[in-house]
Amino acid sequence: MRFESNADLSREKRAIETFVRMFGGSYKKLDPNDVDYRVYDKDGKLISFVEVKGRLRPYEKAYPLPVAARKLVKLADKRLNPVMIWACDDGIVYSRITSLLGTIRWGGRKPRTGSYNDQELMAYFDKADNFKYIPYV
Repeated sequence: MRFESNADLSREKRAIETFVRMFGGSYKKLDPNDVDYRVYDKDGKLISFVEVKGRLRPYEKAYPLPVAARKLVKLADKRLNPVMIWACDDGIVYSRITSLLGTIRWGGRKPRTGSYNDQELMAYFDKADNFKYIPYV
């Protein structure tokens, strides 16, 4: 069962648009069972795959950054410059996953009826130099 609301999808779209605006690129939303996006450079060449995770707080309170380990594996399997983006209230935090160093532990959110992934193996990342922050304009 999918729990993404229109607000979640809007937050995700704002995050990817902020990311590709940096280099004049574009993006394509992928299937719900895939990673979130393919990203293209300004000439239309595929340059990256991206997963966007909502972080319902401002940047200053965003750490540690969480993501399901299964999402990282799915993104890593794409091989082409896999990038993880966390969409905070006031901007995005992003990093190539090849630069991430974090902690793996069981976690997630309070279980909801019909959800199988609320409690799962999670990765958590503390603030580090490899993370870049872009405020929303």
